[in-house]
Amino acid sequence: MDSAELELLTATLRKTMTTTPSGPALDTALTELGWRELLAEYPESAIRTVFGLLGETGAHASSLNDVMGGGTPALPYAGGAWVVWSPTGPGTALDPELPLRTVPSGRSLPVSAGRRALGWWLVGTGHAMLTLARTHALDRVQFGRPLASFQAVRHRLAETLVALEGAEATLIAATDPLGSLLAKAAAGEAALTAARHCQQVLGGIGFTAEHPLHRHLRRALVLDGLLGSARELTREAGARLRAEGSAPRLVHL
Repeated sequence: MDSAELELLTATLRKTMTTTPSGPALDTALTELGWRELLAEYPESAIRTVFGLLGETGAHASSLNDVMGGGTPALPYAGGAWVVWSPTGPGTALDPELPLRTVPSGRSLPVSAGRRALGWWLVGTGHAMLTLARTHALDRVQFGRPLASFQAVRHRLAETLVALEGAEATLIAATDPLGSLLAKAAAGEAALTAARHCQQVLGGIGFTAEHPLHRHLRRALVLDGLLGSARELTREAGARLRAEGSAPRLVHL
């Protein structure tokens, strides 16, 4: 897939996600656009594009089930819990906007591709929060000056961008299970950094249900726990490196 084709696909997907209701309707729309065929032929481009846009637009679809092999597999969640991505069925929903339901147990599955997908979703969510905070900082005037002119505000926005771009670089470099684990951890940490800084930049309005930030913030918190939270994955990586006594080269520069 060349750059022109990818650009056209991205524009089409973005329009679809912003005009189609999340859930079954969006699942159908993505299927009609050839999401599964794209995943089979160009897996990394498909994952990066679709899940990044899910984060940026605030939409949700069951695409993660496709990445995990199809069906509705039980997925590990933070704290030793298990969940399924299903709009119906027993179990407690983790979030009113996401069809993630708790189940008693599950079986071990290959999770590397799923972690990369969630990583791009988290990065996209972080960029959505950064856009909201940046727009507010440019439009809001305090003490006769735009909020964006204050150094403390600019530092928070800059730190958010650096964290998100660092997570993107880690996701691009991830080619094996350890790299995918570290990339998901970096993306989760970046999204949580974005949530913290952007809420501070937005001030009081960022704590209200009237502003869209709270939806992205909640999405970041829920997605961070899926297939291992940033904290758990960091501990797991550290334990693995201690046990092996060395750190593998993840990127060849």
